[in-house]
Amino acid sequence: CNESLMLEKLPACGKSFEEMMKKVDSKKWCNLTEFIMYYDNFTQCTEREANNASCFWPNPLAEGFITGIHKQFFSNCTSEKVHWEDPPDEILVTLILIPVMLTCAMITLVVWCSKRSDIL
Repeated sequence: CNESLMLEKLPACGKSFEEMMKKVDSKKWCNLTEFIMYYDNFTQCTEREANNASCFWPNPLAEGFITGIHKQFFSNCTSEKVHWEDPPDEILVTLILIPVMLTCAMITLVVWCSKRSDIL
């Protein structure tokens, strides 16, 4: 693997990606659908240059370069996790008791109807 050749060629992929990303509004950089074709071209370019230098892809050096591009363009793209909270106790108790009460009522109804089957 000719690492120095690969490191010499990879910046051209980054430059090309940078030029393509100028076409996308920076507010949309976190929306992959806006630039998926550009990113695919970038990925193919890095793979091609690594292969031309007789290096496997991905490799630690290429990954480091790709990570640098990610930091440059996507550092503000964080996934906001939803923080789930339990409902207040009054609502929680109600949500638990209603199905329990309905189940008890249905069992009582079935037992009562089965004892009265002689009348029906």
